Amino acid sequence: MALATRYSDDEPGSPWTWVLYLDAAASDPQRDGLEAIFTGRFGGDALSHFPWAWKDSELVAVRPVEIDVDHTRRRQRLRIRDRISVRIRDRYAGEETVTCVIPGHGRAGEELVADELVVEDGPLAFSYRGVCGYGTTFDYSG
Repeated sequence: MALATRYSDDEPGSPWTWVLYLDAAASDPQRDGLEAIFTGRFGGDALSHFPWAWKDSELVAVRPVEIDVDHTRRRQRLRIRDRISVRIRDRYAGEETVTCVIPGHGRAGEELVADELVVEDGPLAFSYRGVCGYGTTFDYSG
C-alpha cells in the first residue's frame, strides 16, 4: 500500500486530503483489510498514529494499482504509474529532525532527502525536490 497526502497547518483544523493505493495483486479481502486499517475503521494503533484517521480528512479515492517499490537503504524509490514517483537521494546530513505527525516517527529510523517527490492524482498534484523525509519500519497492532 501507499498513500498520497496533503495538509496545511494554515487551514483551520489542518484537514488531510488523501488517496490510498492498494496493490492490485492483492485479493479483495486483503485490500478490504488494508483499507479498514489505514482509514481507521479497525481502530487500534491507526487512531493514534494516522492523522488522516483521527483528524478531519477527505479520502479522495482508494485505488487498486501496480506498485513498484525498492527498499534499498538510502536509495529507496516508489512508483505508481502515471500517479506517483518518489526517489530518495541519501541520508539527510543536517542536525535538524523531521518532527511532525509522520506515522512511524516514534520508531527507530533515519532522516532522508528526496531527490524527487511527484504526485499527480486529481486534487493531489505537487512536486518537490530536495525535501526531507523519514524512513522507518511499520508494524500495525490493533
